Amino acid sequence: MASSSSHNAAHFERSLSASAVDHTIYRQSPDPKWKDQNGNEQEPMEEETPVSGVHKVNGLLENVKEVNCSLRNGHAENGENLSEKIAALKVESNGLSTVSEEEKKEKVKDEVLGKPPLPRNKQNSTSGKQSWLLRLFESKMFDMSIAISYLFNSKEPGVQTYLGNRLFSFPEEEVDFYLPQLLNMYIHMHDVAEAIHPYIVYRCRHSVEFSLQTAWILSAFSADVLKPNWKNSQGIKLKNMILNEELRPKVDKKAGNLPSPTLPHALHPLTVTTPVKKTHCRSKSDATGIYSKMPHSQTTGNLQKSNTGDLSTGRAFDSGCICVQSSEGIVNDLTGKETVCHCGAPRLKPELEFVNALMNIGSRLQQLPTKELRTSRLIAELAMLNLNLPARVWLPFGTNSHHHIVRIPHTQAIVLNSKEKAPYLLYVEVLEVENVYSSHVPSKRLENTLRFTKSEEDLTTCYVRSNGSPHPEFSLYGGSEFDDAECWSQEDDEILQFAVKTRSVDTLSQFSVDSTTSADSKEPVYIAAGDIRKRLSEHFTAPKSKFERDPEDPSAAALKEPWEEKVKRIRDASPYGQLPNWKLLSVIIKCGDDLRQELLVYQVLKVLKNIWDQEHVPLWIEPYHILATSNNSGMIQPVDNTVSIHQIKKHSKKSLKEYFIQEFGEVNSEGFLTAQKNFVQSCAGYCLVCYLMQVKDRHNGNILLDSDGHIIHIDFGFILSTSPGKNLGFENSPFKLTHEFAEVMGGLESDMFEYFKILILQGLVASRKHMDKIIPIVEIMQTGSGLPCFGNGMNTIRQLKERFHLNLTEEQLQLYVDQLVESSLNSLTTSLYDKFQYFTNGIL
Repeated sequence: MASSSSHNAAHFERSLSASAVDHTIYRQSPDPKWKDQNGNEQEPMEEETPVSGVHKVNGLLENVKEVNCSLRNGHAENGENLSEKIAALKVESNGLSTVSEEEKKEKVKDEVLGKPPLPRNKQNSTSGKQSWLLRLFESKMFDMSIAISYLFNSKEPGVQTYLGNRLFSFPEEEVDFYLPQLLNMYIHMHDVAEAIHPYIVYRCRHSVEFSLQTAWILSAFSADVLKPNWKNSQGIKLKNMILNEELRPKVDKKAGNLPSPTLPHALHPLTVTTPVKKTHCRSKSDATGIYSKMPHSQTTGNLQKSNTGDLSTGRAFDSGCICVQSSEGIVNDLTGKETVCHCGAPRLKPELEFVNALMNIGSRLQQLPTKELRTSRLIAELAMLNLNLPARVWLPFGTNSHHHIVRIPHTQAIVLNSKEKAPYLLYVEVLEVENVYSSHVPSKRLENTLRFTKSEEDLTTCYVRSNGSPHPEFSLYGGSEFDDAECWSQEDDEILQFAVKTRSVDTLSQFSVDSTTSADSKEPVYIAAGDIRKRLSEHFTAPKSKFERDPEDPSAAALKEPWEEKVKRIRDASPYGQLPNWKLLSVIIKCGDDLRQELLVYQVLKVLKNIWDQEHVPLWIEPYHILATSNNSGMIQPVDNTVSIHQIKKHSKKSLKEYFIQEFGEVNSEGFLTAQKNFVQSCAGYCLVCYLMQVKDRHNGNILLDSDGHIIHIDFGFILSTSPGKNLGFENSPFKLTHEFAEVMGGLESDMFEYFKILILQGLVASRKHMDKIIPIVEIMQTGSGLPCFGNGMNTIRQLKERFHLNLTEEQLQLYVDQLVESSLNSLTTSLYDKFQYFTNGIL
């Protein structure tokens, strides 16, 4: 028994000693000695003084030494008491964050977690609390939401360090969802920043997308740090490190020394080694002679860096990396491996310049007074941007990052309805790829207007440059000798102008031919008047799938067009449309708007959607992705096949129920009933969201209707403790519910309206069951934040918790939901606010 206890005590002492090896602060024991029950003098234990972290480790080491000393002195008769002490020491050590993952699994889980907790007199309350906390962290229910909650609320350095290390064990997509919360704590909480800094640096070194997201979020939320000091400047320092390319992956410079087949061997940046001793240096004239012989496409990465960001060069988004073109890159491309950049080309700058170019367009559009001028300027700006594509850039949304942007159909862009700001909707043609960094970027293809020239086969004979020399090296279809660097130049612009002129001439001649043919036709064609009347009646009675184009509202017709038809139309006109990996994406660019509140609501919507799916509550909401690139700019992923209720009422001249009948069929048809059910489920979901988050500014321009009958709320600029009109609180209803909505549901006495109230009750019960997943998302973002939604301070979070009504039973909650629905349906302020929007902004 004694030998077994001695072995356990020695093993436990080694484990604790190993766990404390990294600590440099030790606590000195007092001088007086004390005697154990056998009369041996021992070092005093520090059980009376509660200590944490490294001090507690040293106290445990002293206790273990006491056990070993007793065993070495031959006190085998007290083996049972010593075993009891060892077990108590193991329980006490469970809360220490310095124990390695393997030791915790071998010792804590097998030897301690399987046993009942010891009595209170054999362990202090602090160690018991830490033991239960470790059980929570080791359990299957521990997830990222619990991790960020304890990172925010715990003040123990050991717990924060443990949680910072546990971030490595979570899936990356789960951590990325809570990245705004993590980085906001990184900016405003110095102790949390120290705990999570290793994880953020590791992810930045291994992921360009994560680096960009981190830099943008830090830029957005660091704006609230008015007076940086040593406790809150870590966010600004990390942002500068990322943007300065200091967090690059650590690669072996010896790797990738294979010469490029397209570059001279002497120019490869990795083949030029730095000698240890000073030797002969190449003269400047020799180096100049080498670089003067290089064509434009064979410049090194350092020479091409100056072009990045200059839209007039055609290479504004080219990083200058030559590693992909090297022999190693070609081999990796054939074998499906990722090529790591060794030449030192910027990783982030091309994508940053692309996003900045889109934001700068929005800033310039704000300076124009009318929508017509904004639209024409937008088309011209995007045409200039299009000259620099294809490139290794992408739309920075997590679900759509594996692609290269090849073309922007600039004539399809739309300026959205806004008086002060100038948000615009953009369609982007992309090619899906396996790897954004190593996959081949296609060469530029000219527009389809060249197909209308008289002789495509001998274009060089028709076109002569201004200096009198032809351009024989130009190849319309491209070949192996076609240089990507020359894919778009001044000559190409002149060719396009020539092609447009030729097309106009051909069009006129074709018109004359058609008129001659029609004039010389043998017999006239007669159409009966009855056929004309039949066609006209069918035309007017058929449901309209598109809105008529309105000069004052150009977005209505474009948004009403079905997405599948839009994709087919743009693909047919695109020079890249025949490629199998072609895809069309869309994005809304906002400049001058703070999207940080939108980002917060997106997170809440995403969590609520997951909760309702988990609890099998058939509520429907559509969270759309938000990217805040700064505190006054960002991107929004639009919802396809949607149009606002304002646009429906304006262009169809019908009520909402009449529009449903026009679009989906008669009231008792299957199409209408399906759309009605979708309307009820989505309306209940967004009513509950609007109540919990106190969403205001709910006019019909901020409520969309999709092609399946769902309604979707957008524009969450007024939430929680803020409202329009300098926070007057005019909209006092819990959520927007009009009699027009109730009419679509079938009326106040219908079964679908009762189903609507039941859904709100079920959603509220499920939401308050998982309230701990929602509250931390909002509470963490309040820390150090200057967002207007937190204007009431701590009362904002307190009132949010109260809206979950934990003190009510389900029967009481049902009565309360009925009161919410009734007060919203009969709210005077809702109708007055709609009328105010109509008279001031023309919103129906």
